[in-house]
Amino acid sequence: MQKKKSFYWLAAMLLIMSLFMAACSNGEDEAGAAEDDKKETEGNEGGEKAAQEGGTIVYALDAAPEGLFHWNWYGIQTDAEVLGLFDDNLITFDEELKPQPNIASWETEDNKVFTFKFQEGVKWHNGDELTVHDWVFSLETLAHPDYEGPRYTNVQTVEGAEAFRNGEADSISGLEVINDYEIKITFDKARVNNLLNLWTYPMNRKAFEGIEVADMEGSDPVRRTPIGTGPFKVNKVVSGESVELVANEDYWQGKPKLDKIIIKVVDSTAVTGALQNGDIDVVSVHPTIGKDVEAMENVDLVTAPGLSYYYVGFKLGKFDNEKKEVVEQKEKYADKKLRQAMMHSINREEWIEAFFGGYGDVVNRPVPTAHWIAADNDDLNTYPYDPEKAKEILDEAGYVDTNDDGFREDPNGDEFVVNFSHYATGNPTFESRAKALTQYWEEVGLKSTLEMIEVNQYYDMVEKDNENMEAFFGGWGYGADPDPSGLWKSDQLWNYPRWVNEESDQLLEDALDVEIVGTDEAKRKELYVKWQQIVNEELPMLFITELQEIYGMNKRVGGLTLDVSGFNSAHEWFVTE
Repeated sequence: MQKKKSFYWLAAMLLIMSLFMAACSNGEDEAGAAEDDKKETEGNEGGEKAAQEGGTIVYALDAAPEGLFHWNWYGIQTDAEVLGLFDDNLITFDEELKPQPNIASWETEDNKVFTFKFQEGVKWHNGDELTVHDWVFSLETLAHPDYEGPRYTNVQTVEGAEAFRNGEADSISGLEVINDYEIKITFDKARVNNLLNLWTYPMNRKAFEGIEVADMEGSDPVRRTPIGTGPFKVNKVVSGESVELVANEDYWQGKPKLDKIIIKVVDSTAVTGALQNGDIDVVSVHPTIGKDVEAMENVDLVTAPGLSYYYVGFKLGKFDNEKKEVVEQKEKYADKKLRQAMMHSINREEWIEAFFGGYGDVVNRPVPTAHWIAADNDDLNTYPYDPEKAKEILDEAGYVDTNDDGFREDPNGDEFVVNFSHYATGNPTFESRAKALTQYWEEVGLKSTLEMIEVNQYYDMVEKDNENMEAFFGGWGYGADPDPSGLWKSDQLWNYPRWVNEESDQLLEDALDVEIVGTDEAKRKELYVKWQQIVNEELPMLFITELQEIYGMNKRVGGLTLDVSGFNSAHEWFVTE
């Protein structure tokens, strides 16, 4: 069964932190890992009623899309959800997050030169046939100097992309069109993850004909009349409210079973009632209402492992983005024993149950459990809740109460206060969950303060190492490519704790080096496990929880499957009534 999934929205999430640190909706879409089994709804508990020909599903979003309905420009998850229903990726991903052929298949002998072959006869919604020229057009758009989106990184390793972007060449030399359905792509060097990093979404040339690259983001093919190659076609866009999709009868995998999908924005506070009343059929469910949805007779609660985690980070230094290095070390949280004690002081199971309805698991590493490179907990420190052990570690590290005020001073005898920050979006549970963390620390004698900061200001302060940002709450998501270098290498802006560790940097480089790991995934995982063990021991951040992907689905919906890589292709969905 072919699956249509995308992981590039995760890349965008890393760039702008709109899903976690920016918390793009009051419901805060929070994904993580928990269950191993793929969940499937067949409609009315196992398909007791037959699939109906035609029909409409109402797919709800609890936050309005930004309205950038093209993969090359979208920035938030809600736009990606819409895109996933009407435009197909050239490749797809299986339940182990391994790339699989979709519209395109490929061959490579050295991980530097790839030959791709397109399936013939795939049609765009405007009737044009998809060819490799549409892919070249997309890649050259991303590499164009006037392109201001975040996706140049997904083409820059192709040979000649930099020269094209700098105006030194009229085309990208590493893109060699063999014929309408075959293309050879040469990268600047062999890498383990060249395929996973490559942008695999074409652009319809006719739709963008005559539009300058600088104007494309605001153009009709992106905002108002987008087209794709997927199972449904965009029929109508009502900005901020809804998108109407109609079946693409010429879809390359077969005519969809449904006539329409109505994508409708529903306020997060109204999701429960809309599900209960049958006003909506499919919606992402915040963990705090999971139990309520689970109790509904007309709705199935469907879960799958997620690919993200929450953490408490520490500012261990200051980053110079021009020099691409940490130029200043900060001493306040430099002692790993302090960080380990703070970890032992948090009752993570209690916290997850209280603020996420139990729809999550404790995590002890910077990789979600669902990912194939995740280290086993048996190979890690698990930091169980143990306030007495936390106190012992703090005593040994010299954090003791010297003035009998009930709080510990630092090893120099000076006042010590954990100044903790969390983003504010209007969701009242955010402050409550942040206060709970400060209370855990105070229970072991670490005086703590909490500052709730408006979300847009918050992540700007985190990224720029604002002096008022010391200990901070955040979250990261993973894509199909397991390489965490962008978040953890010491020369990376998004290494927010400003953690510098030479062994960590070397392991991350080695895991991508074809000379070291070749195509041996076991060898690559072994290096990543060693890296996770270092991070787990040093704790530059406290890993709190990984959450499940949770959806409420009306029992009349069938054919829809959900696993760690997302939903199956919507052309397989149906309704039973």
